[in-house]
Amino acid sequence: MPYHNYRKDLMGSAQITPKGSFEVGSWQSFKIEYKAGKFGIDDQGGIMIGMRPHYDGSKLQTINPKEEGYVTVETSTNIPIDFKIEIRRSIRPLQKNLYIICRRYLNENDRIIIRLGDKRFGSPGLRLQTFCEKKFDFKMLIDPFATQDFIPLPDEKNPEISIVPTNGEIWKLIAPTQRRLNEKFNIFIKCEDKWGNPSNKVQKKLYFFSDKLIEGLPKIVSFKKGEFSLTIRDLKIKNEGVYKIIVKDNKKDILSISNPLIIKNSKYVHFWSDMHGQSRETIGTNTADEYFNFAKNKSFLDICGHQGNDFQITDEFWKHLNLLTKKYNEDGLFLAIPGYEWSGNTSVGGDHNVWYKKENRPIFRSSRALISDKTKNENDAHTSKDLINKLIKEDALVVAHVGGRFADISYAHDAKLEPSVEIHSAWGTFDWILKDAFKLNYKVGVVAGSDGHKGRPGASFPGDSVFGSYGGLTCHLLEKLDRDNLFREFRARHHYATTGARIYLDVQAFFDKKTLLKETSGKRLNISSCLMGDEVLTSSSYTDLKLNIEGTAPIEKIEIYDGLKLIKVIKSFEKNSIKKRIRITCAGQNYRGRGRLVNWDCKAIFESGKIKQFKGINFWNPNRQPKKINLNSIEWKTVTTGGSSSVDIWVTEEAFLKNLILENNFKNIKLNLKDIDESPIQYDFGGMDIRLIIETLPIKLIQYSINANLPIKLINNKEARIYVKVIQEDGHQAWSSPMYIKKMNNIN
Repeated sequence: MPYHNYRKDLMGSAQITPKGSFEVGSWQSFKIEYKAGKFGIDDQGGIMIGMRPHYDGSKLQTINPKEEGYVTVETSTNIPIDFKIEIRRSIRPLQKNLYIICRRYLNENDRIIIRLGDKRFGSPGLRLQTFCEKKFDFKMLIDPFATQDFIPLPDEKNPEISIVPTNGEIWKLIAPTQRRLNEKFNIFIKCEDKWGNPSNKVQKKLYFFSDKLIEGLPKIVSFKKGEFSLTIRDLKIKNEGVYKIIVKDNKKDILSISNPLIIKNSKYVHFWSDMHGQSRETIGTNTADEYFNFAKNKSFLDICGHQGNDFQITDEFWKHLNLLTKKYNEDGLFLAIPGYEWSGNTSVGGDHNVWYKKENRPIFRSSRALISDKTKNENDAHTSKDLINKLIKEDALVVAHVGGRFADISYAHDAKLEPSVEIHSAWGTFDWILKDAFKLNYKVGVVAGSDGHKGRPGASFPGDSVFGSYGGLTCHLLEKLDRDNLFREFRARHHYATTGARIYLDVQAFFDKKTLLKETSGKRLNISSCLMGDEVLTSSSYTDLKLNIEGTAPIEKIEIYDGLKLIKVIKSFEKNSIKKRIRITCAGQNYRGRGRLVNWDCKAIFESGKIKQFKGINFWNPNRQPKKINLNSIEWKTVTTGGSSSVDIWVTEEAFLKNLILENNFKNIKLNLKDIDESPIQYDFGGMDIRLIIETLPIKLIQYSINANLPIKLINNKEARIYVKVIQEDGHQAWSSPMYIKKMNNIN
C-alpha cells in the first residue's frame, strides 16, 4: 500500500474496546482511542480510519443519533474538530473512511476518542458485516504534519477485532455430481448461518438415507460443536443411476437433500471449480492461505484459483501465491491453480483472468498502480494485446471477466489462449458477453466464478453490498483430476457454467453422416457425436441434440439457442396447467460497468382475491425479504446487476377477475391478470436491459429431471452455435458451452 511510511513507529497508537470476537450481523458499539505519537498532531492535521469497500455492516453516519451507525468524535483536550465520512476518497483497498481534522494542535499522548455505533443517544449501535474475518482491522492512518499525506500505524498498534459466524440454520449436503461405478468418493456436510457462513456452533445427530444402496453410507453421524464441516469418506456405488442422499434430524425432519449424484461409466467425470476470487492481500477478505483452505474444506471444491488484481500483487506476494498453490495442489483430490487477474482499464481490454499450469511463471501486470516494485519492467503488459503477446509462449489460460472493469473482447482476442468467457459471477449475470463473442465470430465456451471478495470461494454469498448475485461455479468434464487434464479439456471448452448450483448437465449432438471433430491440436477425428464446446464439420443435414439434465431444484424451463437466436423452449409443465401462481421478476442492469446496479422498490396490489402465500427468489439478504402488508398486497425492495429477483405469489381464483396494480420506482403498471397467457408480459425501463416481467406458473413444479432429443436442421456452409440454458424454479441457472457445428457437403 503506497502510503508514506515515514517513522511509523512515532505515529502513536490506538486501542479498541471491547476487544475479541463478535458474531456476523450482531449489534455492537466500539470505542477507539488514538494516542498521539511523538510529533503530536499539527493544526489542520488529523487521522483517518479506513475500512475495505466490501464491508457491508451499518453505514457510518453523523446526522441522526438515534439511527444505526452513529459516530461521535472528541478529544481529551476538547479542541475543536471536524469529521466526515467519505467513500472512495483514499487509496484502495480503504474506500470507506472516517476523516478527522484537528482545528488546533495536539501534543504527544493527547487522545482522540471515536465511538462507532455510539449508543449514548439512542442509536441501536453498529451492525457488523455479514461475513467472517479473522482479522478485521480499523485501519488508522495519521497526518501529524497537516500535509494530507497519511502514514499508517504499525500493525501491532492498529485496533482490530475478529468477526465469527453466528448460529447455523441451513444444512447443506454436498456430493460429487458424477462418478463412475465402484469409484470411491466423499460427501460433505456443513451448517451455514443465515448469511452463508459455515457455522461451528452446531451440535446434532445426523441420520442419512438413500433410496438406493450406497456402500459405506453411515446411518448416523454426530456433528460436533467446534467443527465447520464433516466429511464422510470412501463411499462407493455399484449400479448406474441418479442418486440423492437425505440427511434428517432425530425427529425425522429433513435437514438437507444432496445435489444429484449420477453414477455411470463414461470417459469424463464432472469436477467443480471457482477459479476466481481475492484475499486481503489485495482487495478481498482473510489471507490467501485461508482462501484456499475454505475452498477445499468449507465449500468442497475440486479446483480453485486465486485472482488478485495484478496492480496490487507485489513480487513477494506473487512468490507466496505460487508457494500456496503448490502446497494445496494434490492430484486426484484438489487442484490449486496459480494465476492472477490482469486488471487493465476497459479502454485497453478490461479485466482478464490468467492461469498457469505450473508455478513460478512471470506476472505480466497491466500496471503497478498500487505497488512500488520496480523489477522486471519488461514484463509489464499495459493492454490486453500486450498481454496476449507476452503469454503466447506460456502454458496459460485466459478468460475475459466482467467485474468492476468489464472486458472489451473486441479490443483483442486469441483463440488458443482464450477458450471461454465468464458469464456469471457475484457481480451479476452477463449473457451479453457471450453474445458479443458470437457477433465477433469468436468460438468460446462459458465459465462462471465468484470473483468473491469475502473469503468464501465456491460458496460466495453476496451479503448486504454491491454484489447482486450468489457466486458462480464451473463444472469441468475431465478424465481425471490433474492439471494436464484440466488445461487440455479447458482449451476444448468441455465445461459448463452455473449460478452456484451443482446442476448436472449433459449435452451431446449426434450425426448420421460423416463428421469430423476439430481438436485444439489441429487434428481432425472421425466421430458420430460431440460434446459441449466441440467444433465439428459434418455432412449431416440434421443433428440430434440430446439433453440429460438433473436439477438441484424443480426445473422451470430449458432454452436452446443457435448463437443469438432462441430456437426452442422446453417447459417442465403442460400448457393447460392450472395456474394460480403469479411470478413478478425484476431484472437487468444499468450498463456494463461499475454503475450496473439497479435498485427496485415495488408493491403488488390485487384488486380482488387474496394472497395465500408468497416466496422471494434471489433475495440474498435475509433482512430484506418481500413483506405481505395486508390480505391482497405485498411489497419488496431488491437490487439486480444483470441477473434477476422474483416474487412468487399464490393467489385465490378471485384474483384473476380484476386487476393487478404494480407500483414501482420506474412506472406503475395496471394489468388484468386474464391478459397473461402462455407468454410472459415484459415492461422495459431503459438502461442496458432493465425490465419487469409478469407471468403465471403452475401451483407447484415437480420435475427435477429432463431428458430430451431435439432434431436441429443444419444449413449448408453455415455454422450452428448450439448451447443450452437451464432455468430452475429457485432462480439458479446453467449454461452449456456452445457446440460449433458447420454443415458442408464435402468434408475431408
